Amino acid sequence: MSDKSMSLGALNAKYRLETVSIWLMVLGVVALCQPLSKVVHEYGVGIILLGLIGFNIFSKVKPPETSGE
Repeated sequence: MSDKSMSLGALNAKYRLETVSIWLMVLGVVALCQPLSKVVHEYGVGIILLGLIGFNIFSKVKPPETSGE
C-alpha cells in the first residue's frame, strides 16, 4: 500500500494517534494548572478539547485487517 492512499485506520496504527490524543489531553490539564504563563493557561481548554475530539475519533477507528498467509 502506498503512503498516498493510507486509510485512517492505518494512520492510527502507524502513528499511534489514540495515544497521542491522550497525551494531548494531559498536556492541556497541565497547561490549565500551571501558574507561570497566562498565554499557556488560556489555550489549556482548547488543547484538552482537541485531544478529546482526537481520542473520540481514533478510539473508534480500528486498524485494517492483515492477511495471515
